[in-house]
Amino acid sequence: MKFVRFLRDGRDVWGIVDGDTVVEVRGSIFGDVRPTAVHEPLERVRLLAPVVPSKIIGVGLNYRDHAAETHQPVPTEPLLFLKAPSAIVGPEDPIVLPFADHEVHPEAELAFVIKRRAKNVTRQDAFQYILGYTCANDVSDRTIQNPQKARSQAKSLDTFAPLGPVLVTDLDPTNLNVQCLVNGKVRQSSNTGQLVFDVPTLVAHISSLMTLFPGDVVLTGTPSGIGPIYPGDVVEVCVAGIGTLRNPVRAA
Repeated sequence: MKFVRFLRDGRDVWGIVDGDTVVEVRGSIFGDVRPTAVHEPLERVRLLAPVVPSKIIGVGLNYRDHAAETHQPVPTEPLLFLKAPSAIVGPEDPIVLPFADHEVHPEAELAFVIKRRAKNVTRQDAFQYILGYTCANDVSDRTIQNPQKARSQAKSLDTFAPLGPVLVTDLDPTNLNVQCLVNGKVRQSSNTGQLVFDVPTLVAHISSLMTLFPGDVVLTGTPSGIGPIYPGDVVEVCVAGIGTLRNPVRAA
């Protein structure tokens, strides 16, 4: 099933994608949803980020090739940081660069969304706590991050967390191609089979440290190929089985 969140009559609602159509639903995507008789062509709705989480948890250096290109050792346990939910934007929303002299990089990632309250979850039970998967762009200000290693600060600027376009519930995350394209040219390309810590391991580790709530988002890490973006660029994050998250880049 593919869930979307979109604007209708000035309010945000959830829907289910059925071919080229969105069927509006009632209820909660974290529980029972009920289809309505309201149908809209998918191309005519303005998609929003699929969820509004209480927190976003990022995982650093979770692809070996990315650790190598940044000259850092592969972590022995997940390297976590928090990203502010206020940074979230949806498909086609601009990534706004607030500092003209800063170097900013996009990071293509598979993200997963928590379905129900999770604390001390075992690796074996992890998938019972996942609602679905979406594309994420962990936009990062390297000028802030590099001198201080201030990951959360560098990654939490407004518009620095694009999510979408859909939330896919029936997806196997173990073998998905992940790409980042800038102006149509491939910059990053890898597969989730190359993750240092896979999805069940991340659920178990993170939930041992903090309680996860319905809608919380975990970014699973980015592969090698990082590089700067500039106003006028268009960034696309493509994850197999989910689709393409597209965002233009603008100056403040």
